[in-house]
Amino acid sequence: MAGRIRVKEQANRVLNAVLEEITGALHRKDSVTLVGFGTFLRRRRGARTGKNPQTGEPVKIKASNTVAFKPGKSLKDTVNA
Repeated sequence: MAGRIRVKEQANRVLNAVLEEITGALHRKDSVTLVGFGTFLRRRRGARTGKNPQTGEPVKIKASNTVAFKPGKSLKDTVNA
């Protein structure tokens, strides 16, 4: 049982390290490609006018950054199999 917990803790540390690296790369405006899985990209959304759903009045929405994910061929093929 102790071995299982150690493996889980190790896997958790590795996953957290990978996520930190992806987050850091996106912060630096880099993209991150995990071959066979997909690519994480930072995208810029321009300022725009939206609509308040309750009142219908126009609302100004500020420009912002967002994250996009583009799945790789292998992931797409697996999902569509």
